[in-house]
Amino acid sequence: MSDNPGFILNNIRCQEILAMQVPYYKVIGFTQPWIGYFAIKDKRVVGTGGYKGAPKNQTVEIAYSTFPDFEGQGIGTEICYALVELAQQTNASIRITARTLPEWNASTRILQKNQFVCLGSVIDPEDGEVWEWEHKT
Repeated sequence: MSDNPGFILNNIRCQEILAMQVPYYKVIGFTQPWIGYFAIKDKRVVGTGGYKGAPKNQTVEIAYSTFPDFEGQGIGTEICYALVELAQQTNASIRITARTLPEWNASTRILQKNQFVCLGSVIDPEDGEVWEWEHKT
């Protein structure tokens, strides 16, 4: 990863994500390592991933995204894996969850590859009906 902040700040996709993250973290709090990250590969920003806040009731939710130019290359799977590893290294007893659209798609395959199991449908206040997933070790 480049030590030059311009590397990220000059990327239009990163600008869009930061424009959402800054106000989001002002509301929920900015507690490392429970923050958002950019994925860098071959000196290019290829995606993003992070936590939807610090753990609550020993549970943390992850979210990840691969930028369109880099989809289908296993990057989403790597981002998900890295988020799980960081969470487990920080707190081995933490429950790690994720939510997806209620349909089989690339994101559900990523979760399955990372040992998540679908717990079923839940209603998310922001997204409506979603599938909730839990990491099984």
